[in-house]
Amino acid sequence: MIKKISDKDKIDWENFTSNKEKIPNKDFVYQKKIRQEKIRKIDLHGYTLEEANKSVEDFIEKCFGDSVTKIIVITGKGLRSKNIANPYLSKDLSILKYSVPEFIESNNFLKKMIIEIEDAKIEDGGRGAFYIHLKNKNKLK
Repeated sequence: MIKKISDKDKIDWENFTSNKEKIPNKDFVYQKKIRQEKIRKIDLHGYTLEEANKSVEDFIEKCFGDSVTKIIVITGKGLRSKNIANPYLSKDLSILKYSVPEFIESNNFLKKMIIEIEDAKIEDGGRGAFYIHLKNKNKLK
């Protein structure tokens, strides 16, 4: 049996798919209500990509162990990056603001500790920073 889709259903679907808002993570919302927010910050200005990745990895592990709920990672916007002078480097991929979140997302060990990564609000650095929301270490066992 073939059912026709009504015009109203088509409009509702188009509105739903064109909505740019992220769907809230119910686990994150639930944890946020229960846990006291504990925030730490790391500034990666002047770090090489390797130094930044190692520092962020160590920092996430330490913060997770200390029951931190949110990390603010300041990468900068890449405006003073020297990679533009080197034609063999990709302008976008060598900048920390792109590469560090990609490193975290590809690290299975770190992903087990993280609820989500999101862009920072303007007061915390805007496009030159991002948040890492950590899981509760007591609930991970």
